[in-house]
Amino acid sequence: MTRSVFVINAGSSSLKYQLVDVDSGASLASGLIERIGETTGEARHEAPGIERVTERRVITDHEHAFGWVLQQLDRHGPDLDDANLIGIGHRVVQGGARFDRAVAIDDDVAQQIGDLAPLAPLHNPANLQGIRSARATFPGHPHVAVFDTAFHLTIPPAAHRYAIDASVAAEHRIRKYGFHGTSHQYVSRRMAELLGRPLEEVNTIVLHLGNGASATAVRGGRSVETSMGMTPLAGLVMGTRSGDIDPGVIFHLHREAGMSIDAIDTLLNKRSGLLGLTGTGDMRDVRQAADAGIPRAVEALEIVAHRLRGTVGAYLAHLGRTDAIAFTAGIGENSAPMRADALAGLEGLGIVLDPERNAGSGERRISADGSAIEVWVVPTNEELEIARQVAELVDSSGAE
Repeated sequence: MTRSVFVINAGSSSLKYQLVDVDSGASLASGLIERIGETTGEARHEAPGIERVTERRVITDHEHAFGWVLQQLDRHGPDLDDANLIGIGHRVVQGGARFDRAVAIDDDVAQQIGDLAPLAPLHNPANLQGIRSARATFPGHPHVAVFDTAFHLTIPPAAHRYAIDASVAAEHRIRKYGFHGTSHQYVSRRMAELLGRPLEEVNTIVLHLGNGASATAVRGGRSVETSMGMTPLAGLVMGTRSGDIDPGVIFHLHREAGMSIDAIDTLLNKRSGLLGLTGTGDMRDVRQAADAGIPRAVEALEIVAHRLRGTVGAYLAHLGRTDAIAFTAGIGENSAPMRADALAGLEGLGIVLDPERNAGSGERRISADGSAIEVWVVPTNEELEIARQVAELVDSSGAE
């Protein structure tokens, strides 16, 4: 019998959802509602065998959005009873040091998610808003929070602590948390399957490259180092985020340029990365400009690749033995030139790409037969990972 999980990713003005068949991994339905609370919202719903439903309409709040979703399921299917809905999975960005795994949501857990809002002010309040609306819409089903940060709580203190005053760090919960955890967990699990080896025996470097980008060193299924830090601003160069930067730059901009803290925050999060270097945050546009010989685009790609190669080299050292490198997410899965640039010159470390394989598509090995470390493209599936974690928790607790 089919078992399904309704996976929800709630933003402040959006609601992304997918109904996932846990056992087959198939998407039974999915959709996105945007501009919630604005004068004109946009909503779409799709499922196998039906034409995509798209509407422009006022969506007043998240409860209204869930009502629209239920209406589409009622009209177009699948029926939630027929799909054997066993639970609702909620993506929550920040779980702090409290949540190292998926947890059933009750009033206390909801309160703790709210308490963690200062660590993720743009995300946790929105996630919590979605949770409250979903609990009202689906009162008879278990609700489970799956945290982006949970997978990274296995990172040892030497990697997650910052060298600042220990009492200040403790008081303000300052440490490396890491993000994209569900993606890194899914890809590392899948990588072990592709190698035909137990997860506990496989060491993988996962490169999640999208508009937001992060890298993780995974030893035996456990995260031991990751590039993002206390916030998603740290690490690799991204679409609009700077990635790693000397903290002194912030003080310099405040003192010498007269920029406020909020203005610097906006600069580093929304006006930096590829956008700051080239004027566009879309890697496809940057690649096209670089191919046309535009100097700043060429240089931007060199900066991105330089940071990636340095991170891969560091993680090879942290792991000691690396079995595979996996590229995932929009850029990682679709940009052959970026993959080649990221690993260029690493042949001496046992990493050799096959250009023909790299130019292909879909899940596949892209390293040469003689490469000591295998390199793969592994499409991520965060919704399936969330659904599986919900099912595991429901099965273990008997909450179904």
